[in-house]
Amino acid sequence: MSERESLASRLGFILLSVGCAVGLGNVWRFPYVAGTYGGGMFVLLYLIFLVLLGFPILTMELAIGRAGKANLIGSMCNLTGNSRRWVLPVKLVFTGNLLLMMYYTVISGWLLAYAFNYIDGSIMATVGAKELSAKFAELASDPWRSAGYMFATVAVGTVICLGGLQKGVEKSVKVMMSLLFLLVFGLAVYALGSPGAAQGMKFYLNPDWNAFSGNIGETVFAAMGQAFFTLSIGVGSMAIFGSYIGKERRLAGESVVIIVLDTMIALLAGVIIFPICFSYGVDVGSGPSLIFESLPNIFANMRGGRWLGALFFVFLSLAALTTVVAVFENLIAFLIDELKIKRRAAALLTGFSVAVLSLPCVFGFNLWSKFQPLGKGTNVLDLEDFIMSQNLLPLGSLILVLFCGSRWKMFVEESNQGKGLKFPCGLYFYCRYILPVIVLVIFVWGYLQFFK
Repeated sequence: MSERESLASRLGFILLSVGCAVGLGNVWRFPYVAGTYGGGMFVLLYLIFLVLLGFPILTMELAIGRAGKANLIGSMCNLTGNSRRWVLPVKLVFTGNLLLMMYYTVISGWLLAYAFNYIDGSIMATVGAKELSAKFAELASDPWRSAGYMFATVAVGTVICLGGLQKGVEKSVKVMMSLLFLLVFGLAVYALGSPGAAQGMKFYLNPDWNAFSGNIGETVFAAMGQAFFTLSIGVGSMAIFGSYIGKERRLAGESVVIIVLDTMIALLAGVIIFPICFSYGVDVGSGPSLIFESLPNIFANMRGGRWLGALFFVFLSLAALTTVVAVFENLIAFLIDELKIKRRAAALLTGFSVAVLSLPCVFGFNLWSKFQPLGKGTNVLDLEDFIMSQNLLPLGSLILVLFCGSRWKMFVEESNQGKGLKFPCGLYFYCRYILPVIVLVIFVWGYLQFFK
């Protein structure tokens, strides 16, 4: 049997992990949720919960991957001697990687479509909120156009993964993440020069205690949920990259680097969006439509808006594509590890499967629009996101926390091999007894909020 692939450098591991974590949750969801829940106070709570939730669970997932030297399922089999108690639940939550791609590639395709529409100038002929809303509805309601951009996203992810772990995945993500950081910094500098920058940044970074006191519960849980979901932990997306690295560095330090870079992108996305929104009188709490309707309306009315809009949607597309490539690699690694097939066949099978299984999400906005699985106004994407976000991610994280808590000595020894920041041994009681309760609370709260 051929030797298992590994990453060429620590930088490759960091950027791949950050690329997996950085996605639409950072650059789409974070700004509008922050806007909905009062700006500065939400941001402060979000940073606190990143430390309390993100840091320990991310370190646990990386430790399981590095100790087991396989994908999440293979690692759990190796570490438990194929114990059904642990392996069966992990197999269930691991399906979240495929489920995520079944709708994430569709949204990524929409972003790609907007990027091209700005580059060719066609979207600039559309001015006004109603027209821009119709523009997005037109894209989503066209099954073949929407599917075409989804297929393009899948094709890019597949071709990159065909190139191998080092020459394909690692090399391409290094390039994409470098471009991503350049774009986000450039757009942030531009936004800070806009007329409403001071007002927007005050709203964004200055905690409003009065507004918070009137909505404490929802703001706390919204910040907790955002911190929990932003790192893509729970379904093995990070464990696979842990399996590709050596023991030279302690995992707590690597987790901190990943969290800092991921958070930097999220915060800078807010620096881009809030000053521009305040400059042009756009409601920062307008929800998901902020990206596809509100901001394009701003770009349509500003000098140089065509190229600023193009850069903004290229930035979003890169953020989405890095996640697509990272999750594709996780699925491919599963096929290589468990079914013992070659990378080329694994990559092609993954790409074909994701492309076919993503079609229901595409059709949910047009051909299957009468199918409303979660009530009036819902569609296939809502169902898939509900299963993933409200079920598999929190349940997967709960499994990781319970497993590492029950094998604390093994977890700490694995995490603390090498140089760098040590994982504090004194966190045993917190990780063993308190953290599982917090994850359960997030799980229950997610259900309550969803059906509310």
